[in-house]
Order: sequence, then C-alpha cells, then structure tokens
Amino acid sequence: MNAPVKLTLIGGPTVALHYAGLTVLTDPTFDPPGPHSGLSKTEGPALTAEQVGPVDLALVSHDHHPDNLDDAGKEVARGASLALTTMRGSERVPGLVGMRPGDTRVVTGRHDITVTAAAAQHGPRHVAPHTGPVIGFVLRAQGWPTVYFSGDNSSVAVAGRIAADHPDVTIALLCMGSAKVANRGTAPLTLDASRAARVAAFWPDATIVPIHVDGWAHFTEQRVVAVAGLARRGLGNRVVDLPRGIDTEVGGRA
Repeated sequence: MNAPVKLTLIGGPTVALHYAGLTVLTDPTFDPPGPHSGLSKTEGPALTAEQVGPVDLALVSHDHHPDNLDDAGKEVARGASLALTTMRGSERVPGLVGMRPGDTRVVTGRHDITVTAAAAQHGPRHVAPHTGPVIGFVLRAQGWPTVYFSGDNSSVAVAGRIAADHPDVTIALLCMGSAKVANRGTAPLTLDASRAARVAAFWPDATIVPIHVDGWAHFTEQRVVAVAGLARRGLGNRVVDLPRGIDTEVGGRA
C-alpha cells in the first residue's frame, strides 16, 4: 500500500510535498507581486516561508529565471537541509548542490528517498541552449508513490525518454502554463495542454498535477485554461487541480 502524498500549492511552480516523512519544496518562489528581471509576477505566494516551515529538501529545476527561483526563494533553498539543482546553478548559488540528468542521491530520514535528476528541455531545441540548463526530478521511497517533477520541460520526446527510464511514476507534477516571452519567439517554453496530454499518456495510470499555471503574466495558459484543456483531451478524471495554500492528499493505493 502506497501512502498518500500531501501537496500544498504555494503558487507558480512552488509546491510543498509531505513525502516519506520529509518536507520537499519544488522551485521556491516567495517574492511579492511586481516586476522581476523582465517578467511580471501577478500574484504573491499563498503561504509565507514561515508558514511552510523547515524544508528538508528543495528541488530547484533552474536558478536563473525568477519564476522558478526568486530572491526570497533563494533564501528558502539555502535554508533547506539539502537543495538540489543543475551543475551551473550550484556554481551560481552557494549552498545548492548540483546534479546532472541521471545522477541519483539518497536522502536519509524516516524513509530513505532516492532522488534522480531527469533531463528537461526549456523550449524548442534552438532556444533551449539560451534558456537552459534545466532539470527535473524523480522521487522514490519504499511504500510511497513515485513522483515526477518536470521542471520547465516543454519537450514531449524528452518526457518520453524519462518515462522509459521511470515507468513507475504515479504522480506527475507538470510545469505547464505555455510560458512565452518576446525575445524567445512564439513557441511555448513550458508545456501547453496539448503537449501535457501527450506526456500524460506515457504514464496512463498516473495522477497529473498541473503547476506553473498561475501568478505570472507570461504564462499564456493560466490555470482555468490549462485544466480545461486537459479535460477536453480526456484527462479530467486523472487531473488534480490544487487549490492554493490548502493541503491536498494525492495518490495512495494498494
């Protein structure tokens, strides 16, 4: 029997997971609304860092875009017992530990968690060298669902290779929102609903959790549009639309 995972959406790509006895935080963003390095944040965090409390493990898909790691989020990541990110990110942000796709790390606690870094492509292939490097993460612990956090991956093909290596994923946190910025062209830099549905097909029994769909002006498919797009593609019964700031149990089955 797999235990359920308690998820709490802070906003954007930031989710607190209560997993295998530890508090895990994805892409910490805690700054108030306003301009951030050319991007516009439209909504503040649903919870403060103090309300979230101590973080055992921070998963930072990349450090160089403020919608994935902002100023306050960097302090949260540095304050975590362990914060993992890209190799380049670990060079730029002291205190963060770098990983390459395929690397694994065991985090000890009440239950050991194996963290595997997964590949990610942030936009079309010709754009990705300018928007990367980016990684995602896969979490495993005995008696708990296997969780995939995509990071800002927009490539269906990359997700397919991850699914081939990790077919046991039962909860997929997908960064969606179809992010677009003027200086990177018109192609989405994160998953849109159409591509997310194709990614979900790689794990036909997994619960799909759309994140990175609120709080920023450059997300062109905000939450209502993203969730509705998945429902139109037959995924309504597999999607968990997380409410902001409220604990939600996901997964857990024989």
